[in-house]
Amino acid sequence: MTAWEPDLLGPGWQRTTLALSASDPDLVATVVRRAPAPAAEPGGPAVLHVHGFNDYFFQTHLAQEWERRGHTFYAVDLRRCGRSWRDGQVPHYVTDLAEYRDDLGLAARLVRDVLGHDRLTVHAHSTGGLTAALWASSPAGRAAVDALVLDSPWFDLHARWFHRVVSTWVLDSLGPVDPMRVLADGPSAYSWHLHVDNGGRWEYDRRLKPAEGFPVRAGWLRAVRRGQARLARGLRIEAPVLVCTAAESGPNSRTNPLLDAQDTVLDVEQIWARAPRLGEDVTLVTVPGGVHDLSLSAPEPFAAYVAAVFEWLDAVSGSRAA
Repeated sequence: MTAWEPDLLGPGWQRTTLALSASDPDLVATVVRRAPAPAAEPGGPAVLHVHGFNDYFFQTHLAQEWERRGHTFYAVDLRRCGRSWRDGQVPHYVTDLAEYRDDLGLAARLVRDVLGHDRLTVHAHSTGGLTAALWASSPAGRAAVDALVLDSPWFDLHARWFHRVVSTWVLDSLGPVDPMRVLADGPSAYSWHLHVDNGGRWEYDRRLKPAEGFPVRAGWLRAVRRGQARLARGLRIEAPVLVCTAAESGPNSRTNPLLDAQDTVLDVEQIWARAPRLGEDVTLVTVPGGVHDLSLSAPEPFAAYVAAVFEWLDAVSGSRAA
């Protein structure tokens, strides 16, 4: 019997923890949902949201859009992230993105096997998009995922070719020797601008999603670069995949007049170039006016993003049922 408890999002929201280690009780993933109505029928389609780096699930407006279209919404805060972060842990730190396979696999089994949903779409953002793609290409992931929606997935390092190559060599040497070395630590105009206190639209726990971000450590970035290299060689995702990005990228600076209308974190052209390597059924959509997390865009691009997702999902669901 799964034990659900009230969530930090407030009335109507619940969470449950998934144990990831028999020897470490603090190593958990956390699944969040809206509390079901007493007479709610089990089953039907569901979506599992996967956050990115320096992030956790708080986008209740996104959940509402999925629910409005008949999908039960779940989100997972991965190990050492968000609700799953425990005292003494380094937030968001892993040395291999494959570690998250257990988190995603247990969350998917909860949704499908325990809660009885017959169809699962995974919606994943940024680093979570890369992580979810790698998992969806694994045997367990292929068996669990019916459709994959990627919101600005982190498919390559946002830098010139020379720096991408050199940094990878450095990380391969430094990562095993000094994995906790901080490589980047500083404020992000994008993260700063999102919060309502700084003129943005969104209110969230800045302890779990600080404007200055969490430090980027050598061991973690090495894990990301190795995951990106695996994608570059080509994945074998069998489910249909939708890759969505902003229409353009821009500088991550408070002086950027389009800070609220561009992806100022990643290079969208890199994502477009890598997207075909996910599998045989990949659709690419760009959202004019979108920001890095398309679900946190202004109302018009957010509506365009949601419309594109469900138009695609209706099309692929119909074609697979035919």
